[in-house]
Amino acid sequence: MATDVQVPALGESITEGTLSQWLKKPGEAVAADEPIASLETDKVSVEVPSPIAGVLTEQLVKEGDTVAVGAPIARIDENASASAAPSQAAPAVTTNPAGAGENPQLRGSDHAPEPELATAETSSADDHITTLSPAVRRAVLEYHVDPTSIRGTGKDGRLTKDDVIAAAKSSPAQAGAPAPQAKAPAPEAKAPPAAPRPSANVGERREERVKMTRLRQTVARRLKEAQNTAAMLTTFNDVDMTAVIEARARYKDLFEKKHGIRLGFMGFFVKACALAAKDVPAVNGSIEGDEIVYHDYFDVSIAVSAPKGLVVPVVRNAQAMSFADIEKTIADYGKKAKDGTLGIEDMQGGTFTISNGGVFGSLLSTPIINPPQSAVLGMHRIEERPVVKDGQIVARPMMYLALSYDHRLIDGREAVTFLVRVKEAIEDPTRLLIDL
Repeated sequence: MATDVQVPALGESITEGTLSQWLKKPGEAVAADEPIASLETDKVSVEVPSPIAGVLTEQLVKEGDTVAVGAPIARIDENASASAAPSQAAPAVTTNPAGAGENPQLRGSDHAPEPELATAETSSADDHITTLSPAVRRAVLEYHVDPTSIRGTGKDGRLTKDDVIAAAKSSPAQAGAPAPQAKAPAPEAKAPPAAPRPSANVGERREERVKMTRLRQTVARRLKEAQNTAAMLTTFNDVDMTAVIEARARYKDLFEKKHGIRLGFMGFFVKACALAAKDVPAVNGSIEGDEIVYHDYFDVSIAVSAPKGLVVPVVRNAQAMSFADIEKTIADYGKKAKDGTLGIEDMQGGTFTISNGGVFGSLLSTPIINPPQSAVLGMHRIEERPVVKDGQIVARPMMYLALSYDHRLIDGREAVTFLVRVKEAIEDPTRLLIDL
């Protein structure tokens, strides 16, 4: 008896997703609650588990198709044998792509195309290719490696982007190095030298078209909405990081020994912003219709780089958290982002955002606010610059800070005051301890 596998609930206000990758192929045995496919929503990736143990007999949609919550995407037969299960469904996923302008729809077994005959060797290679995620496919094209020759370290032996990069580094011949040109035989002494023939690669131009992920589409839409809706303005300041750097150097070993986590810069900035928001509550507020909503809590969204794009998990009630709690929470979110296990609930809410472009080497930027929030703090790289201290020119580790804000809610005076409060707290961390 076959059981349909349906798209699970994906979170509040999310009604559909994109089937980004099949984790199981037709004919493979699956256990109850074992993931068979990966869905990409506007915010996170979600694995679809099998409701029963059995054999995957049909894939009803293709990778890249949009599927609604509750829609069937596959069928599991609990009575089938893995060795005798039909294998023809696999070509249905990789062949007969939708034509231009066709809207992908759920396809049942009555509409599945007939399988194409293929040798076992070809079929094996095709199956291997279909398990590649979009990021891995791009890496394969970029590094010019043969994915069938790489041993995958991901779940169920699937290739990861790191596998491709490692293979390219360990085998320069596979990393896109052009084959040496065969030398032409030397001309006879009396014959004039032959004109050099241009290489076949000269002038070669390539293009690659990759469909935007749902996360990237959502980011693009929300950023444009922010520009169209908010009256955005950015104010700047710089901060001397000497005191924070010295505090970290003095206490980092004791801190890590006691709390099991490294003391980073982000803890200082989260605490400094929470303190500054008490003096300038509008920065931690939002506009809803014709009302201003002020929050007595500080839920800060921390921008984290993930394989599929930037995500902003929320550190809740940061105003009441210790340095260790903040650092542990951020570290946990970073690991989840890397593993692709961030949940919808991890990124919902947030009253203020901090984005650290300095980890990528950014000197200065104008960050865009994350609606319905009204402000975002941009951190940047630390570099020694000449500054005047007590009438002397000295070198100090300086960082530029940028506060982008919605001018409809936050006045320029309030924005500058907030940034000055952050600067004061970072340059004199004692203020964070005595709430000053």
